[in-house]
Amino acid sequence: MNICGYAPETIDEGEGLRTALYISGCRHYCRGCFSPRTWDFDYGTPMGTDWEERIIAEIQSNPLLDGISILGGDPFFSAGEVSSFLDRLRQRAGTVNVWIYSGYTYEELAANPESVEFGLLSRCQVLVDGRYVEELRDPALLYRGSRNQRLIDIGSSLRHRKAVLWQSAWDREPPTA
Repeated sequence: MNICGYAPETIDEGEGLRTALYISGCRHYCRGCFSPRTWDFDYGTPMGTDWEERIIAEIQSNPLLDGISILGGDPFFSAGEVSSFLDRLRQRAGTVNVWIYSGYTYEELAANPESVEFGLLSRCQVLVDGRYVEELRDPALLYRGSRNQRLIDIGSSLRHRKAVLWQSAWDREPPTA
């Protein structure tokens, strides 16, 4: 698995302050993709122990982080490797909230509970799903690029056996003065 980007702190790829990890490789080939170079599975740097240690140590040492977002490319094309990384991250850093981005829909990823893709899905809390559709581009959307893409609450979706949309903390609890 190659990584093609890493941001120790970002507010653009999910709610709160997050680490963003970009995984190389994608076969969706969405027209208008903001980063077509990430389609190449060999683009970037092999993850390796050094990168993994650095990322885990930075997450462990940053008490302000709300979680990690995993993007690409499409991380579900490297589902086994990403799952293993998340397992090692949680062994060392404890509970870590995970957002994951994919061109696959929730329904496609949840269709086969025995698949490695389902295993990765079940390790995450929020899925930003669906291929980018250039004709549906909307820069006003929260955390996604086109109107067909959804923010899925994975835990609720798995319990209800259907896609349940994620709600931001602001939608769940009004701020108090």
